Amino acid sequence: MIPALSAPVTELTLAFIDVSEKINISLAACVSFSEMLPSAFALVSTALKRRMLTSFALKRLYCSHGAGSSDSASGVRVLYDGECPICVKEIRFLQYLQKNRPGKVHFVDISVPGYDGTKYGGIDYDMAMEEMHVIDENDRVHRGVPAFTVMYTAVGLGWLGNFMSWPLVRPVMDKAYSVFARNRLKWTGRDPCVTGRCEKKQP
Repeated sequence: MIPALSAPVTELTLAFIDVSEKINISLAACVSFSEMLPSAFALVSTALKRRMLTSFALKRLYCSHGAGSSDSASGVRVLYDGECPICVKEIRFLQYLQKNRPGKVHFVDISVPGYDGTKYGGIDYDMAMEEMHVIDENDRVHRGVPAFTVMYTAVGLGWLGNFMSWPLVRPVMDKAYSVFARNRLKWTGRDPCVTGRCEKKQP
């Protein structure tokens, strides 16, 4: 009976050994894979961090330089005479309109002693006093009626700016503004500029 059983036992033993070896190989592979996971995760994490930092750096670079100089990045700049009552009333109204558009329009008072025309398209005090000047977001300087068109459009009154630029209306607006610009100082009780600053007449 023993010799008869030896063959099956031997086959079972060999089969068991074969299965054990396969299990050991599988276990070894699992152990190796589990050991690789932390390294793989670290590599992926590092790559993601580098990509995020690069994206952040590019956004910072674009925000700092993408729009050009610091002046161009400040949006539309309106140069106005802060000592002109009529002008100030209109500017206050426009500031109210643009409260929902922060940073869109900047109103620059040229009557302030520290005004520096080199920061605003080279427009000095005397030039700014002669007629309305507005600098758009692309650093282009607009004078007279076109300046009003850019200003009104920037604060949400595009329809008014378009009306002023209408071919049938534009000549009338140009004439009316020319008269106002020539007489603005007289109408507001101020002497013509002779020394770079306009002073109110003394009673």
